[in-house]
Amino acid sequence: MSGAGLSVESLSPGSPASRRMSSLVRSQSQVLGEIRKELYDDHEFRQVSHVFVTLGASGDLAKKKIYPTLWWLFKDGLLPEETYFVGFARSHLTMDDIHAATLPYMKVKDVDNGRLSAFFQRNSYLAGSYTEGESFSQLQSHLSSLHHGTGANYIFYLALPPTVYHNVTTNIRQHCMSNNGWSRLIVEKPFGRDLQSSEVLSAHLSSLFTEDQIYRIDHYLGKEMVQNLMVLRFGNRIFGPIWNRDSVASVVLTFKEPFGTYGRGGYFDDFGIIRDVMQNHLLQMLTLVAMEKPASTNSDDVRDEKVKVLKCIAPVALRDVVLGQYEGKPDGEGEAKLGYLDDPTVPKGSHTATFATAVLYIHNERWEGVPFILRCGKALNERKAEVRLQFTDVPGDIFNSQCQRNELVVRVQPDEAIYAKMMSKKPGVYFNPEETELDLTYRSRYKNVKLPDAYERLILDVFSGSQMHFVRSDELREAWRIFTPLLHQIEAERTQPIPYTYGSRGPKEADELMKTAGFRYGGTYKWVNPHPVQHS
Repeated sequence: MSGAGLSVESLSPGSPASRRMSSLVRSQSQVLGEIRKELYDDHEFRQVSHVFVTLGASGDLAKKKIYPTLWWLFKDGLLPEETYFVGFARSHLTMDDIHAATLPYMKVKDVDNGRLSAFFQRNSYLAGSYTEGESFSQLQSHLSSLHHGTGANYIFYLALPPTVYHNVTTNIRQHCMSNNGWSRLIVEKPFGRDLQSSEVLSAHLSSLFTEDQIYRIDHYLGKEMVQNLMVLRFGNRIFGPIWNRDSVASVVLTFKEPFGTYGRGGYFDDFGIIRDVMQNHLLQMLTLVAMEKPASTNSDDVRDEKVKVLKCIAPVALRDVVLGQYEGKPDGEGEAKLGYLDDPTVPKGSHTATFATAVLYIHNERWEGVPFILRCGKALNERKAEVRLQFTDVPGDIFNSQCQRNELVVRVQPDEAIYAKMMSKKPGVYFNPEETELDLTYRSRYKNVKLPDAYERLILDVFSGSQMHFVRSDELREAWRIFTPLLHQIEAERTQPIPYTYGSRGPKEADELMKTAGFRYGGTYKWVNPHPVQHS
């Protein structure tokens, strides 16, 4: 598509009436008011225009995540008052097309209709080429027209395949930088396929932008319980003395999904479960569990400590890994399910793993000898993401081996919770210990609080300039250093993953690996919901 063919579909900016409605909405929530006060104390948020540009606006990520997130932030009045939204893609679309495509994901209530209209009045869409500078020159002309030449701040979200990153970022740098404000770039994973390709991408980006302009987004860093790890660790005296190799027997980080990859198998097969989940989401959670206390909550202080952890981890060896690939489940075993290789978009005989368990060790004074077990997979028996610290046995057992190991569990999803598994006397006349829990389940403790979506937190962080929950270039380099030799070996040797049944726990060999590493599974614990939901 030529730059000369670029087309613009634009709606007029918001009216004073929409601003009055924004003020009305703001006054309805004390919690949002507190957030807003913190943001609006900054002169920039009160006075300066902002333009949020979604490159790849016709794609699934934009439709399902970015536009809904921008709408939620706009609805709650958390964005700067003068914020405009521009979509850019190769497809010739209208704002009516964007509206129709995104509306099913926006969770709009009838009371929000007026506010929704104001949101779409701030939106515009352009069609153009990702490779031609002329398209980006016309994009810049359009951006300038939105804020009347007052020098707005620009945010560019690359909701694009990595194959066009080089052309798009070069064109942004040459044609679309803000004249008087700042310009920031949000980059979606995958950040390369291995250490070498990641370094090439990082070198390219650093030649065009400074590190404080680049926001590498890993949406898991925006999740409530992942962010809570720092407060849990460094805001409580009781955990400090036991958060080390003297008391912790093992740490298990888990990501499980109960569905397969059917329909997107072609995309998934190019990356596999290690690149898709383990090298980024799980490793990021590991750094938050294992890092030393940072000097402050300043973004670089936190990320400095995360990098120190990664530097203490040796590359993963294949002997410390179990790979699996799910098979179909026939009719006779419940609802029939197709296996990974049954997907016509997956290459015949693919060896791509849909499940992986890996054991890592952090070679420093705090964690030497403690196994960090990362496990993730598709088509498993449940949906779950969690961090589980299992503590060592109580020395001097006087209860005839009836006591199980204590555990501290941070459940990221679903049903956010923190709970400690502990031993207590079983009620009754006998002196028998029983495994129970101290439980903080968020939906019970915080009944009227809606937890923000991860993308809401992270996009708001970009507006406010906080990079704490984004991946720095040296973090990325160390993460790829840990996994690249393993990935290259798997691909060179065409390592055959172990088959497991759709809906199972995964290969039994993974449980054996965890047991060998030192994780003990008793299988006797039964959780009882202390706050059952009452249905009227």
